[in-house]
Amino acid sequence: MRAQQPGMPVIGFLGSDSPDQYVDRWRAFRHGLQEAGYTEGLNLAIEYRWAEGHNDKLQGLAADLARRQVSVIVALGSTPAAVAAKAATTTIPIVFNVGADPVQLGLVASLNQPGRNVTGITTLSWELMAKRVELVHEAVPKATSMALLVNPTNPSIVKVAIRDAQMAARGLGLKMDVLQASSERDFAMVFAALTELRADALVIATDAFFIAESEQLGALCAKHGVPAIFQYRPFAAAGGLMSYGTTLETYSWAGVYTGRILKGEKPADLPIQQSTKLEMIINLKAAKALGLALPLPLLGRADELIE
Repeated sequence: MRAQQPGMPVIGFLGSDSPDQYVDRWRAFRHGLQEAGYTEGLNLAIEYRWAEGHNDKLQGLAADLARRQVSVIVALGSTPAAVAAKAATTTIPIVFNVGADPVQLGLVASLNQPGRNVTGITTLSWELMAKRVELVHEAVPKATSMALLVNPTNPSIVKVAIRDAQMAARGLGLKMDVLQASSERDFAMVFAALTELRADALVIATDAFFIAESEQLGALCAKHGVPAIFQYRPFAAAGGLMSYGTTLETYSWAGVYTGRILKGEKPADLPIQQSTKLEMIINLKAAKALGLALPLPLLGRADELIE
């Protein structure tokens, strides 16, 4: 990496997990930055702050970036990080990428006119919860009981996820239990509980921690023989049955917005971007191992079949 040059703008990156868990998201973000004309070490410096999975540390980390008067604070893929950044400053521009409704979270005044110093991207992932329940039920039509996995340290997402998942389950005549995990050591208890509850399938709520652990969760679902659905492709590629959600392209959009702000545009003048591109991935090897004969209409709607 090149030495920082005098006068080079500095952005503060606020991450809820660790660097190795942000590789794909960070790659997409850097692509957006480069599209806007910025490359780390060449004409841009980045101060990193990682919460290492401890959301309670985010407020202090955000405050530290604010004290350092960075040019922009970036909070990618983490609602708690975005909320912490907003609480830390009313003047430094903030760019977020969240799965929840930023208006309901109080991050912005409206999607078209964010107001003040905050803007970004919403993947509207919370709106897809009911659809994920329906899809995994279509894959496992004999299911009578499911479980929803949530991260209790992300209460703004958890409340909506539970509400929507249970509403969808009731509509399908299903029982929906709620399980919690906020660290890797919780996963053993989660899969033990799935066996005890005799859950026929698992739906994983959108959360930065679960995104970071996508591959491990996919592998664990395969190991324990649990039909499951999550948001991104890496989960299905690692052995999970299905993924349904937006693509990592939205992180590139956050990079572009960051670059535009560095060039002088104001967050209040940059409307919240909403992702509308969705993809469904089905792992056929996982389906075979689970003994599932997936219906042709479901297979026909998939954007990719992993064989």
